[in-house]
Amino acid sequence: MEAPVTEEGIRHIENYLGQGDIDAALPELLELRDAVEDYVKDACVTTDEVQFFSFADTFERLAYRRVERDPRTLVQVDAPFDRVYADLAFAYSAQREYGLARDALKQAVRWDPMNCAYRLDLAELYRVLGNEDEWGALAYSVLERAADAVLFGRACAALGQFFLNREEPLVAAGYARRAAAFAPREEATRALLERFMQEAPDAAEASDEETARALGEQGLSAEPNAEIAICLLMCATDAARAGDRDAATRYTLRARDLVGEDACSALIRLIRESDAELASEREAGAGGSDPAAPQDAGEGSAHAES
Repeated sequence: MEAPVTEEGIRHIENYLGQGDIDAALPELLELRDAVEDYVKDACVTTDEVQFFSFADTFERLAYRRVERDPRTLVQVDAPFDRVYADLAFAYSAQREYGLARDALKQAVRWDPMNCAYRLDLAELYRVLGNEDEWGALAYSVLERAADAVLFGRACAALGQFFLNREEPLVAAGYARRAAAFAPREEATRALLERFMQEAPDAAEASDEETARALGEQGLSAEPNAEIAICLLMCATDAARAGDRDAATRYTLRARDLVGEDACSALIRLIRESDAELASEREAGAGGSDPAAPQDAGEGSAHAES
């Protein structure tokens, strides 16, 4: 059964959106959404053992597996279902139909839970709709999943605003500093810093130790997830082995921007040592095995196929 949406088809609609022609895009998006939902009922039946996703790439699949610890079989749908819903949310937002936009974007996150831009946009919709708890929770969920320094910084900026609203200026200051470090050019960061100077200038002058203590007292993180950096570097290793130097460089730079040069170098050494140990174990195992015995289908597979 062929999926009802293709890359070419969704790009055609996104051209309308890029030109601001919502009236042309919306009917086509609604038709696609209905076709996707009919298709999913028959071809993508979720069970306790199997779940279907439309991850953007092998990195997202690997990162989801490591971060979410989902034991189910993950089936990649080779169709951009997530973009249908994300584009629909964009169209609804342009018409100020924020409740409909929220519901559409929830489906985009369901299909690609590692897309942090979706999560941040959904968080903002919850803020607009007056649900601050969901706003804060979704922004915080990005910290664990962000594979891009700017998206991490945007999440911190949202959390800074959230905790200023809660009248917890020291916690807000901790996030404001991370926003300034990771996304200094973002409008969200500038808006937060301006608000700080107007409403909480004393907290803005607090020491790093004070803000760290305030975060720690609430059990809150303000650091990128090292597991995400490891996944990026694993994919960089796989790309290098496949001869794709450009992809290897992109993955490595994203990891460096997240965790810093020193941590990135340490993680690369750790991955190489782990790979060498695994290769040695496989070699030893192969040496003592029956040559006629069948080999595991996953043996020797790359990191991103884990």
